[in-house]
Amino acid sequence: MVKTDVVIIGAGLLGCFTARNLMRYNIDVTVLEQEGDVCRGISRANTGIIYPGYDNKPGTLKSKLCVKANREFDRLCSDLGVAFSRPGSIMVGYGPEADSVIRKKYKQGKENGVPGIKLLSGYEAEAIEPMLAKGITSALYSESTGTVDPWDLCIAAYENARNNGAKFVFNNAVTDIRREEPEEGVKTSGGFVVSTSCEAWNAKVVINAAGLYADRVREMTEKPLARIFPKAADYMILDRPSPGDTGRCVEHIVFHETEDGKGLTIVPTVDGSLLLGPTRRQLPDDEMVDHSFRTEDDGIRNLEDLCDEIVPGLDLSKRIRTFGSLRPRPYYVSMQDGEFIRSDEKISDVSILEENGMLSLFGIRTPGMTIADELGRIVADRAAEIVGRTDLNEGFDPHRDPIIRARDLSPEERAEIISRDPEYGDVICFCMDVTKAEIRQAIERGANDIEAVKRRTGAGLGKCQGSRCFKRINDMLANEKCPDKGH
Repeated sequence: MVKTDVVIIGAGLLGCFTARNLMRYNIDVTVLEQEGDVCRGISRANTGIIYPGYDNKPGTLKSKLCVKANREFDRLCSDLGVAFSRPGSIMVGYGPEADSVIRKKYKQGKENGVPGIKLLSGYEAEAIEPMLAKGITSALYSESTGTVDPWDLCIAAYENARNNGAKFVFNNAVTDIRREEPEEGVKTSGGFVVSTSCEAWNAKVVINAAGLYADRVREMTEKPLARIFPKAADYMILDRPSPGDTGRCVEHIVFHETEDGKGLTIVPTVDGSLLLGPTRRQLPDDEMVDHSFRTEDDGIRNLEDLCDEIVPGLDLSKRIRTFGSLRPRPYYVSMQDGEFIRSDEKISDVSILEENGMLSLFGIRTPGMTIADELGRIVADRAAEIVGRTDLNEGFDPHRDPIIRARDLSPEERAEIISRDPEYGDVICFCMDVTKAEIRQAIERGANDIEAVKRRTGAGLGKCQGSRCFKRINDMLANEKCPDKGH
């Protein structure tokens, strides 16, 4: 059995940022993840939006964290070497019901202290985004809305936590958690034994950041209180503009407010592509979580119809891929006739459930990525307090050096880096301009399959979706695993 101070279950955004913040203390941290890499659960699939904070009810923890996190996001991404942009957002309405929602969000934003928001007329909105369908009746502009690559952010938090001493154990699904009895006369928790199919860890604190499985993990030690009922969504990606194109057609993040909620969302991503979505699909309450993150034909057709309606001039022939997501919806449950019955009461605010040494991040929804670092800091501070290790780690380094991407360099910079590392001159993924040097570094940093390389470098995310580069990447991975067969 391995002894550690804190076990974190789950290596998504919340798990990785909690681990990173725990490393600010002199504390031993182990992160257990059932998949083979970070960011392979719900963190992997979302719009990548850094929200300004007008969507959240004033006075809630969610609203306070969102506004603070948005303000600090430039610094966070600078520390972690992550690409981040603030194109700003515009929420558009077509009709009185949508106008009412927009006015409400403007009022909430003002109460929450969101900077740079203003109401626009339909004429003003159409002047800002001329590709949008005519007939806008009102709009809400926010200058601070941003966008980031969720994979890049999660991987950066993971690498920084690991570089500061956090231990990550992959391919280890938690199968059991057992509470240990406290020593006689001691009022605090006696700790936990956390078991996987491979090993067991003895920890003073368990942080449950298991995403869609947070309810099941919690119920390994506690009686059921709430359950997560996933909701599915579909997304579409349009290719980056070709040389000579005037632009992406849409320059701001666009939220389309319908009379029954948000319709189409359009995101100009940090890599130059255009993201469309999400749809909103109900799943049966008893349907198991599907790790394929599949899309549905009806969902994609719905996206296409929304695009024709809201951005009629958008060229959907530039579609290069689609993907699906699962989003947690936590509801309180009760037991009736031996079965769990979902109540009408859902958990809307950020929920940190503390139960005698176990801290559960329960059903953290939008804006979960925005607040991941701020929420991780709160949980880390509390865990350190419980463990009794609040002395600061003077050696903690918040900075992480990213892989230098050839496509971001000027011709002069590219020539200079090739002179130092010739593999920067060997392009493997021509669609995304990814070189052998970048793929080599990704493998050196822990990427052990095609998916992991793709997320660290962008190789395979372009127009051909890896058909021309995956073989060479596979060869590099094989040579790393079996170096005696290399050339």
